[in-house]
Amino acid sequence: MEQQLGFCTTEDGVSIAYATVGEGPPLVYATGFPGYLSLEWETPAARDLIEGLAQGVTLIRYDMRGSGLSDRDVDDLSMERWTDDLAAVVDHLNLDRFALLSLGFLAGPISIAYAAAHPERVSKLILSSAFLLGSELSPPDRAKAMTDYISAFGVPIGMGDELEPEEVVKFQAVARLQRQSASTEVQGAVVRAMFETDVRALADRISMPTLVVHGQGDDVVPFNLGRNLAAQLPNAKFVPFGESSATPWLQQALLLGEIRRFLEIDLGVDDEAVRVTGAPLTILFTDMESSTATTQRLGDAKAQELVRVHNSAVREALAEHGGSEIKHTGDGIMASFASASAGVACAVAIQRALESHNQGEGQALDPVHVRIGLNAGEPVVEDSDLFGTAVQLASRICDRAEPGEILASNVVRELVAGKGFLFADRGEVEMRGFEDPAHIYEVGWR
Repeated sequence: MEQQLGFCTTEDGVSIAYATVGEGPPLVYATGFPGYLSLEWETPAARDLIEGLAQGVTLIRYDMRGSGLSDRDVDDLSMERWTDDLAAVVDHLNLDRFALLSLGFLAGPISIAYAAAHPERVSKLILSSAFLLGSELSPPDRAKAMTDYISAFGVPIGMGDELEPEEVVKFQAVARLQRQSASTEVQGAVVRAMFETDVRALADRISMPTLVVHGQGDDVVPFNLGRNLAAQLPNAKFVPFGESSATPWLQQALLLGEIRRFLEIDLGVDDEAVRVTGAPLTILFTDMESSTATTQRLGDAKAQELVRVHNSAVREALAEHGGSEIKHTGDGIMASFASASAGVACAVAIQRALESHNQGEGQALDPVHVRIGLNAGEPVVEDSDLFGTAVQLASRICDRAEPGEILASNVVRELVAGKGFLFADRGEVEMRGFEDPAHIYEVGWR
């Protein structure tokens, strides 16, 4: 799969670069932030998302004026002109009917403005991390401070402390891409337009089927703005989820599944490849204590010996209790179970096996301590992996455990009632990315 680059000209004479990739009905990806078509294709995180979006469709992307391969030295940087960029690409390619996709920042208002003006051309509309009124994004003083900062230094890429090493690499690559896509002044102009935009009057003109996807942990567009947007559109389907929708390449599997279902894209593969399970699964995460620090202290070879001890204990317990290993997460393992009692029993077996290892006579290796988190729900299945809110909450619960602990959601506790497990109430706990606190319990295993 290779993208094809081309150029068109807007009514005010600005050259806009666009790219097409894939085969099938057209899906136009509206641009809401400076991009760089050729560099995106060379950046793994961005390219993975692009190629995923292009499955079963002809995906059409473009660089907004002021960025990437489009004209950068332009005077008019406004939402109206950025909407003209979209119109110029669509007209140049003679697209009579097409689906329109927006993924964050100013793309939502731009797509809403275009779809309201051309309802006969937009067959379906997809809005992720979208909003109607920019002044609701942030208080005025904070909005001004953010705009001034971004105009001087660019949009900050915050990586946090909870990312896996491969996710850190992705953030670093995307940060480099962002720096090369446009000047900080153009980035600031986009953010200023976000805070100033108001497309509320256009909502009732969005008559086409619309998918609104929004993450409860979105730190750019508050979740309630996406929910309110869906409520005001005449023909909208709303899909909430736990994480942030502001970084679509981190939520790729979930977004692609929802988009393909909405657009009725048939990839010619097993129709169960992307689906909600329909029956509850119990999700288990393990996480080794301070694995990075251990590697630094012991070296790669010795640290890997401890990983093997962990993996062996987990996999033996999975085999004994009918669990399915989903993937290795670097510092742990993610697994699923058809029953909650099997999941809890497996967690207990893992901790007991590792305790036996740690207390073994003549033990030459360092002790291995793991956190374990459990949750139950109906995750999304795609390519033998599991995604969705049920999985995200299980991971967050694991993060809150101390080394040597097993924590479980209230759902799990209720499912195993009467099975002889001991639980200690840990109360309601705030979970990153979730609007409501989760009630969690510690599982007794000693």
